[in-house]
Amino acid sequence: MVMTAAAARAAELRAQLNHHAYQYYTLDAPQIPDAEYDRLFQELQALEAEHPELVTADSPTQRVGGERLPELREVRHQKRMASIRSDTSYNEEAAIKWDEEVRRRLAGNDDVKSRLAARKILVPAEIEYAAELKFDGLAISLRYEKGLLVLAAARGDGEVGEDVTANVRTIALIPKRLARTDILVLEVRGEVYMSVADFHRYNKLQEQKGGALLKNPRNAAAGSVRQLDPKLTASRPLSFFAYGLGEVIGWEMPTHHSDVLLQLRELGFPVCDFKATAVGGIGLVSFYRRVAAQRQSLPFGIDGVVYKVNDRDLQEALGEGTNYPHWAFAHKFEPEEVTSVLRAIEIQVGRTGKLTPVAKIEPANVGGVTITSVTLHNEDEARRKDVRIGDTVIVRRAGDVIPEVVGVVLDKRPADVGEPFDLYKRLGGQCPVCGSQIVREEDEVDWRCSGGISCPAQRKQAVLHFAQRRALDIEHLGDKIVDQLVEAGAIRTLPDLYKLGLASL
Repeated sequence: MVMTAAAARAAELRAQLNHHAYQYYTLDAPQIPDAEYDRLFQELQALEAEHPELVTADSPTQRVGGERLPELREVRHQKRMASIRSDTSYNEEAAIKWDEEVRRRLAGNDDVKSRLAARKILVPAEIEYAAELKFDGLAISLRYEKGLLVLAAARGDGEVGEDVTANVRTIALIPKRLARTDILVLEVRGEVYMSVADFHRYNKLQEQKGGALLKNPRNAAAGSVRQLDPKLTASRPLSFFAYGLGEVIGWEMPTHHSDVLLQLRELGFPVCDFKATAVGGIGLVSFYRRVAAQRQSLPFGIDGVVYKVNDRDLQEALGEGTNYPHWAFAHKFEPEEVTSVLRAIEIQVGRTGKLTPVAKIEPANVGGVTITSVTLHNEDEARRKDVRIGDTVIVRRAGDVIPEVVGVVLDKRPADVGEPFDLYKRLGGQCPVCGSQIVREEDEVDWRCSGGISCPAQRKQAVLHFAQRRALDIEHLGDKIVDQLVEAGAIRTLPDLYKLGLASL
């Protein structure tokens, strides 16, 4: 009876995880936050460890993850593109425990000891590690033959990936030809990502021309590389960091991973400067703390750090398991995605009359910040995500990115959930502040109040914009004072600032 229940639960977990992996990797439309996925994955791992007979070929624990889009050509990796075992306890002690595990494996595993002896490798008292950032983008393998980029492949399931060469060729930071043509084969592994600043700039331009907005830098990078149209990829501001190697023929590689990164930089590949060599578990904890303290100020998204045994001879001796290399470990940070219940949708009126739906949610702590309001961007976005009052929603905040709703947890949708969002119907066709007619041009995604400067909301924002440092540079004229002046009728047009003498302050 117990076994029957375990088998049923394992089947249920496999179905859920495969579904959510498909939503995340293939459709770029996650339905649950990363922390919830990790919880389900760990539950399945524990079940399979207790009942090995429940392990199936299609279990998410038996593959790297990520189904391939059928429209992209399949390619087989010459050297497996394995993922890295990760810890999601968000506890510093995980670094200490992993260092202890590495030392135990070097000292007590018979296969490892025989490989060490055969190559006359001595194990140091303390292990040196290359400590790096765990980038939040899309893993890519770049294959160069005699210095020429001949193939770029996404990871896929680790054995077979997707040919994205045409798209990757549009990324300026990735060299198309190397100065050295004597290296017969060089496969460089790395991450395609979008910086926070580029993400903001792109969305601002899209907003101005009424185009679709990107959801977040991570999904933007993954979705951009896996497009069918290289022109669309070329329009996206993508970046790249190299962090490792695949198949190599005809190149005498450095003996340490940290030196491999230096050599890759000399070959023309971008390599992240935020890295270090660390000795022992204490050194790893120090790096983890340093990165955590600076995480919010980084110009790109990360979700943790990666530790790699630095000596490549020790890496080869440690070897690889079925799914993960035994010489590398990913130490994650607390996720910047959480779930919360959407209690109301309010409409804000901006300086240009733009009407923005804002979700009011139950207070949620995301990345150390308590959030109660989350942007829905516009009606089209709210309807595309099918966000409704009463829904449990996934909320994301990364760096200085405005908190936003990533998606809806449909499994938790209540029976009495509200109707699909309809901004015009919700407002009865009138501005919620001044009552003027709301309008939307045929080629725009935003509804706008037609009241212009006569609308108090637009007037307040116009005054604040007019008084800012790059315009009149009026000091001490903040939100509260402008609210009072507009509500009292002291400012009806921008020239009224001169009548009040504020412009000369």
